[in-house]
Amino acid sequence: MIRTLLPFLIILATGCAELSRVVREMDPNRPLTKSEVVRGLKQALVIGADSAASRLSVKDGYYRDHLVKITLPPEAEIITRNAGRIPGGEKLLEDILLRINRSAEDAAEEAAPVFAKAVTSMSIRDGFEILRGENNAATEYLKAETYNELYQLYQPKIQASLDKEIVGSISTNESWDTLTAKWNRIADSIVGRVADLETIETELDKYLTEKALDGLFLKLANEEEKIRTTSSARVTDLLKRVFEKS
Repeated sequence: MIRTLLPFLIILATGCAELSRVVREMDPNRPLTKSEVVRGLKQALVIGADSAASRLSVKDGYYRDHLVKITLPPEAEIITRNAGRIPGGEKLLEDILLRINRSAEDAAEEAAPVFAKAVTSMSIRDGFEILRGENNAATEYLKAETYNELYQLYQPKIQASLDKEIVGSISTNESWDTLTAKWNRIADSIVGRVADLETIETELDKYLTEKALDGLFLKLANEEEKIRTTSSARVTDLLKRVFEKS
């Protein structure tokens, strides 16, 4: 008799345990579990990263957004300030900037999977530190985890744009090298040293790649802040529970 009832009792006990778990999870007032916190933060990171990358990867995602548009370094101010004095100079300068920003938009298409891969390695400790951190804590976590890989993703695309011939078989890189070489000769001269002129050592592709990534993480931080502070941005029940109780 006992042997006959044993399978039934096991099934009943298992069913009751599962039912109890479901009931507990339906209770909105129950304390957050460690598992929920980590799952919620991973979900927030994936959603935020995908949204940030999507916004930047569309046409003009970088180029038409004044917050993230990539421009030449400050050392190139002499070019931007005097472009209008050269026939077609302003259009030439804008063509250069357009190509650079298009390259960044192209690279942004591949950023979301890099973020998603990094999210999978988040520990419980990471999760609670992020939850209790500033409004950009998750962004800073992803930046630390993905920056080098994203740099390797963006840099070749930026470099390719810089190497394209713009006019007269001259590329942006060649124009930059010519400009800085001429400036550095002046800065290194006796007159330049007396005037305390500084040489230009900026690596153009490095500078522009870093600016492109600055824009990506700025957008990610904006998405994170929305999820933390705006109820309507919490598009899943798990996000609502984790961030409303934190």
